[in-house]
Amino acid sequence: MNQKAKRRHQLGQFGPGWDEPDEPQIQEVKPAQPAVGEGQHLFLVSEEMKGWRLDKYLSHIAGLSRSRIKALIEAGAVTIDQLPVSDANQKLKLDQNVEINVPAAVPAEPKGEAMALNIVFEDEHLIIVDKPVGMVVHPSNGHETGTLVNGLIAHCGESLSGIGGGMRPGIVHRIDKDTSGLLVVAKTDAAHQGLSALFADHGRTMSLTREYLAFVWGIPERSHGTIETYIGRHPYQREKQAIVSDESRGRLAITHYEQETIYPALAGSKSVISLLRCHLETGRTHQIRVHLTHIGHPLVGDATYGAGFKTKIAHLPPKIAAIIEGLNRQALHAAVLGFEHPITGEELMFESPLPKDLQKLADNLSK
Repeated sequence: MNQKAKRRHQLGQFGPGWDEPDEPQIQEVKPAQPAVGEGQHLFLVSEEMKGWRLDKYLSHIAGLSRSRIKALIEAGAVTIDQLPVSDANQKLKLDQNVEINVPAAVPAEPKGEAMALNIVFEDEHLIIVDKPVGMVVHPSNGHETGTLVNGLIAHCGESLSGIGGGMRPGIVHRIDKDTSGLLVVAKTDAAHQGLSALFADHGRTMSLTREYLAFVWGIPERSHGTIETYIGRHPYQREKQAIVSDESRGRLAITHYEQETIYPALAGSKSVISLLRCHLETGRTHQIRVHLTHIGHPLVGDATYGAGFKTKIAHLPPKIAAIIEGLNRQALHAAVLGFEHPITGEELMFESPLPKDLQKLADNLSK
């Protein structure tokens, strides 16, 4: 054996760290099976795979590409022992349960659909829409058509094509399907970059105002206050968000609120409703809904976060009870949107009145 061969042989057996390898070298290991299809898939970490990085493990055992695994992790579709995962580099331990939820495939690009849009402002750079309740902002599993993006593509034509990514052209923020109100969309790359930076800053150093009107159960002890927590995906109910312990499990979320109205017709009853104005300092998924539930005052009509308060409807006057039961949505409205135009520098401020269903609720509560 020559010296080079001998050296290679020695390193192969007794190279640096041979007795405590940092991680198994599986780069050359081919997937054990074809890529898994849509749905839930559960894997148990075996003795020979403990210590593997999560992304390499799933690439091998589920047959998925690293980029696909990263996207699923970012979407909250991967859990270890029923807890959501945020780090693709996480090392696995023996007998851990790794679960991955692969969504159904969706079309590569949304198609334009002619629809009536309530446009409150538009120029060559951006468009502001007053979104009705029930409209999904961008296509997703189960909502491939009829979204705001489909309508915007038809309205804006080629000017919206490719801005901000295939499935979400021009979208820099969103509001829930069952929340109504104001939303801004970019029409050019330059506007998209400027608006993205603006919403990432959330008004800390740049000009941005986002206010919501929220009908809630009960009356907060303080007429105004700030709710500051970390929010992450719920460990067991995937459609929900939850308050989590620290930044390793979620993202910082800050909501400021102030009391607008306590409806006198209900004062002293078991089911008091009040109206709050909420100002967002961050923009996390379901932030207002989670935060108001956290302080004991969930949104009226919120079947996801306020289900435990549904019995309070029985203590309301019959007409108001019927209105609330007919909402079929959380009583939340994105009422104010203001910011500095990313291209012209002009200060823009828009206000959306309560939609008919929430105005009807307010009118009857005020009687």
